[in-house]
Amino acid sequence: MSNSGFEVWPGVPYPQGASYDGRGVNFAVFSEGATAAELCLFDPDHPLVELARLPLTDVTNAVWHGYVPGLKPGALYGFRMAGPWAPAEGHRFNPHKLLVDPYARAITGKPDWSQPLTPPKTVGDEVLDARDSGPGVPRGVVVADGFDWGDEHRPGIIWRQTILYELHVKGFTARHPDVPPELRGTYAALGHPAVIAHLKNLGVTSLELLPVHESVPEGFLHEKGLTNYWGYNTLGFFAPDQRFSASGSRGQQVTEFKQMVKSLHAAGLEVILDVVYNHTCEGNHLGPTLSLRGLDNAAYYWLEPDRSRYRDFTGCGNSVNLTHPQTLKLVLDSLRHWVNEFHVDGFRFDLASTLARVGTGGFSRESPFLNAVNQDPVLSRVKLISEPWDLGEGGYKLGNFPPPWSEWNDRYRETVRRFWRGDDWQAGEVGYRFTGSSDYFKVSGRRPMASINFVTCHDGFTLHDLVSYQTRHNELNGEGNRDGAGENHSWNCGVEGETADPLVNALRDRQKRNLLTTLLLSVGTPMLLAGDELGKTQFGNNNAYCQDNELSWLDWNLDDRRRGLLDFTREVIALRRGQPVLQRRNFFLGATLDDSRFKDLVWFRPDGHEMTPADWSQPNRRCLGYFLGGDAIATREPDGKKVLGDSLLVFMNAAAEAVEVKLPAPEWGEGWNTVLETSRDSPTQRRFAAAADFTLAGRSVVVFAQVPAR
Repeated sequence: MSNSGFEVWPGVPYPQGASYDGRGVNFAVFSEGATAAELCLFDPDHPLVELARLPLTDVTNAVWHGYVPGLKPGALYGFRMAGPWAPAEGHRFNPHKLLVDPYARAITGKPDWSQPLTPPKTVGDEVLDARDSGPGVPRGVVVADGFDWGDEHRPGIIWRQTILYELHVKGFTARHPDVPPELRGTYAALGHPAVIAHLKNLGVTSLELLPVHESVPEGFLHEKGLTNYWGYNTLGFFAPDQRFSASGSRGQQVTEFKQMVKSLHAAGLEVILDVVYNHTCEGNHLGPTLSLRGLDNAAYYWLEPDRSRYRDFTGCGNSVNLTHPQTLKLVLDSLRHWVNEFHVDGFRFDLASTLARVGTGGFSRESPFLNAVNQDPVLSRVKLISEPWDLGEGGYKLGNFPPPWSEWNDRYRETVRRFWRGDDWQAGEVGYRFTGSSDYFKVSGRRPMASINFVTCHDGFTLHDLVSYQTRHNELNGEGNRDGAGENHSWNCGVEGETADPLVNALRDRQKRNLLTTLLLSVGTPMLLAGDELGKTQFGNNNAYCQDNELSWLDWNLDDRRRGLLDFTREVIALRRGQPVLQRRNFFLGATLDDSRFKDLVWFRPDGHEMTPADWSQPNRRCLGYFLGGDAIATREPDGKKVLGDSLLVFMNAAAEAVEVKLPAPEWGEGWNTVLETSRDSPTQRRFAAAADFTLAGRSVVVFAQVPAR
């Protein structure tokens, strides 16, 4: 093949990927097992036309590199690597397969599954496949540096004031009526003033975006006419996903993403990325060869002892091996790239236990990845959130990640759901979960905000469906309704699915208010699922990962019922943001250090007396209250009376029947104002005297603000 006038100079091994310096482009790619490497250049106007194959003959520390003078941003490229085809030894080099640069800063095109991306079914992976995959593989795009950040400042929301909001870039904006149609579903839409107005009015502080790394839908979904909507199937760790770009896929997605971050930061909103470094889109040994498998399979992936198969801690066919120095470098370089170049504020790590596996595959708090992040001057200063489990043996590690990590707390989710469903034996769990889960996080030296509290997330029922469906309805996924978790903690008021019955809907709406109130009044860091405040339904589909359609997209046309839920959610968020006692730096002590009579946390029975050990062990304890003492709890006025400041009193009744409640004795205050009652459609102010009696409706919460004694 003619190289069409291109030439390649030696270049340099760092940085890896494609780097434009104003006169040409340096390419560098790692492979310690390859015997030869080629850089393939393609016609930007006709991406299937290969312009040149340039041998990379210079190798430094297993990095193959070369410099192409005169090449400019917008150039399309890929690699081919030669080396041993020896699956039994972990090597799967095949020069017939075009490979995407793992450091590509932008990627254009999607896999063409009609091309030979996967091994022939007739012989499997035992024989080298000599069919050329080039026409079916996405291309890397050379991207130039440069973006005008102006006077942009990162919001820097401290953890104890953080309210997370998990959303999907497309799903959140695809149907927004105030966003121009050509922008809907894109980064530009998420940065649109109308979208930002909703977020600001709602009161959340930090957006947790479902994966925005370049991803690839699985081949079996393509065969069904479906796609991987959520995006947990990464191809490029450095590249913003082109499917969310309104402006193009030749580097425009990079600029558009940065503009989105700039706009969100200007509004005081943080951007946190849900990142998937635990596995890639290449799947198991029968999956497609698109990048890491062909570059250096034995370096990038966990392999079984016989080396021919992959260790699968993730349930996705492969697991990325961060004990290898280059693989660890790839992930750390990617993370720093998103912080330094895109100004993101943190990360939520999918199946994070896989990232901390060492040796023969066990989890370690001293793993290379966790140690490297902890000492990194860039990464240690952003928000770090783990999903503290994977599907491998010993993979459930809630509470085991070291400082400064926070963790998704599924024990919180399960406890809240069980309590409000009316299950027995929940009081003891409630005591820990609603106050920051000290039993998991205090022992590791962390503070309450390390517990990411949530009731719903992208994976499972929406809030509306949680109280409306007893069983999943995933028929549209094409797997015979066998996929998705069982989610046995739903409560549907005895009526499955949607109904016009006003009584049933009123009870469901009250349960939504109960769940939202509990979440936002619990100590820790709350996370809302986007759309729950709007009554979003997926009609019982609790695994909508492959539904890129109106089933998953938010419906912004609100009736009175959904608008009322939105107003209520705003009120509860405002209550949380205005109450320092809910933004605690440290765990409750049960009593202040200087005077044990003044407790910062007290649990009450409905009769107004403190709970005893025997009370906690009652199986049917469904009504209880708790007092949260404010920062001024132990201070005294000159007349000797104590001041309770921002203290709150909360009573919860998960039983169907109303309960008569007596407020605590006068020593806890001379009077109370109700600031929220979930039995009512909107917060209602009512004043109660100390030790007053009141009726707490079935399945409801009432919140009182302290009136200090004088």
